[in-house]
Amino acid sequence: MRVLITRPEREAATLAAALDQRHHTAVIAPLFSLQTLPPPADFADALAACQAVLLTSANGVRALAEASEQRHKPIYAVGDTTAATAEGLGFTSVTSASGDAAALAGLVRERLDPAAGPLVHVSGADVAGEIDAPGFAVRRFALYRAREAETLPENAKSALQARALDVVLLFSPRAARVFVRLIEAAGLSEACRGLTAIAISPAAAQPVAALPFTEVIAAARPSAQAVLDEIDRRTEAGVQPEPTMSDTPPPSAPSPPVEVYRGLGVIGAFAIGVIAAAIVLAAALFSLPYWPEEARSMWRGPAPVAAAAPPPVVTKVDDSQLRAQAEALARQKAEDAAHFKTLETEMQTRLDDLDKRVRAAATTAAQADRPPASDPAIADLRAKIDALEKSPVNSEKDIAALKDEIAGLKASLQALDKSVAGEKGPIDKAVSGARASAVIGIAARVSAALETGLPFAGALGLLKPLAGGDEKLGGFVAALEPYASHGVATRSSLAARFPAVAKAALADDLADDSLTQRLLGKIKGLVSLRRVGADVQGDTTEAKLARAEAAIDAGDLAKAVEIAKTLPAQTNRATADWLKRAEAHLAAQHAVDQLAAYAVALLGAAK
Repeated sequence: MRVLITRPEREAATLAAALDQRHHTAVIAPLFSLQTLPPPADFADALAACQAVLLTSANGVRALAEASEQRHKPIYAVGDTTAATAEGLGFTSVTSASGDAAALAGLVRERLDPAAGPLVHVSGADVAGEIDAPGFAVRRFALYRAREAETLPENAKSALQARALDVVLLFSPRAARVFVRLIEAAGLSEACRGLTAIAISPAAAQPVAALPFTEVIAAARPSAQAVLDEIDRRTEAGVQPEPTMSDTPPPSAPSPPVEVYRGLGVIGAFAIGVIAAAIVLAAALFSLPYWPEEARSMWRGPAPVAAAAPPPVVTKVDDSQLRAQAEALARQKAEDAAHFKTLETEMQTRLDDLDKRVRAAATTAAQADRPPASDPAIADLRAKIDALEKSPVNSEKDIAALKDEIAGLKASLQALDKSVAGEKGPIDKAVSGARASAVIGIAARVSAALETGLPFAGALGLLKPLAGGDEKLGGFVAALEPYASHGVATRSSLAARFPAVAKAALADDLADDSLTQRLLGKIKGLVSLRRVGADVQGDTTEAKLARAEAAIDAGDLAKAVEIAKTLPAQTNRATADWLKRAEAHLAAQHAVDQLAAYAVALLGAAK
């Protein structure tokens, strides 16, 4: 069949893939565009205080996942699709009402106690109504907005005009109303004659009753799977709309034959299930030697213990080992802190000494810059010259003698000026050398802070007075200033966090409406089974994560960041925080490396 899908782009793509597996042709024509809204300031507090979260759409699940890292709050979903999306995005406690808003309200009244705390309802900005749960305090937060299309999408319009559709899918009463409005505005009401409309619920089917559809069907349950079931039933029965005068194609353009997909039936499905179970069991037994020890222990079950033998104390041994490891880590951390404190003290002493040398050199330079008249000898010479020039003369012989004496005094004065100027050059070099040494010391201190993850605002504060009018030093200060007060994540902490980030990213990549992918995501989330190593080929999310992790293990954090940036958009939630921390570390390290290289160049120029 040729099926028109009116859902937003993301859900439509998943549904189109499911239709393609059933040998149907999908035409995607979204009637809405989704926009994520920022959560209000009190959303985090309300989420922390609530006893459960109510979700009435898969879009609400995605908006909640973007708004908060919290994944352990109980989730009550309106239907199976919403629940599957929540599970795929990492929420650990999900319950489906398998119905509509009324079914969700009934589930809340049955499972929850009003005295246990308020409820949070995450929804879109436009909702049909509130959750009817008397006695419960329900706080609704609109975290996304679905904007209605102004006109019917061109591909839908062309398909209707060409009589190239068999079925129209509608997934909400609002979508049905928008579809009717856009169809009537485009003047295509008659193009619906001969088509079948399949709605997700009776409420979604009601608005399209005014259009001349051959048949309007409401799914048995309000879920995407139930809509697909309706299509399967029509395909198995070979149902085709009756041709009319208006939808009979001309002889020159015959309509393509409809390929009928036959179901397997109950017996065939049961047989396939048994075969699949046998294959899974055989694969599990074959791969058992490669499982982690904990998984193999769970598979084999507890080992038989003789009646006379005392019960093993595995837990106590494990606990003692863990405590010993924790104490060793604490001692190592204390030793590292003491070592860094000693290093910091030595560096501070060196910087204080360099500061004194810089101040002394600056004082000497200031004295050298004073005008020569401040020197007593120079002043005395100038006074003699002035006195001789002003004294009266009685003869040409006296004048010649006086001129010779004046010339000798002027030569002495010039020699003295040159001597003072010659002393100024070494002083300038001494000042530049001391300044370069101070910058090298500060760069070493900041680099040590980056390796330990500590703030370095104090060290950067020492660099600012040395920058002066030096634009390059000022640029290094500006590049490091955003990270100085809090520090940056260390390479070791980024490497330690990456496996969990990769696991979450892989789960997000598999979160869709496909049952097979959801099961695979659950298995990978429980067992943490994924390929690793730099030799994993391909452009899949799993392959890219493997190569990024191998780059981190090899010490190439920049390459790992570059690979992580090429992951699909649906993994952004899992990788965004890690990428932000890694890029901050790389930016700070790059600025420190440039600062140290520049300081070495200054020191070389001062020699």
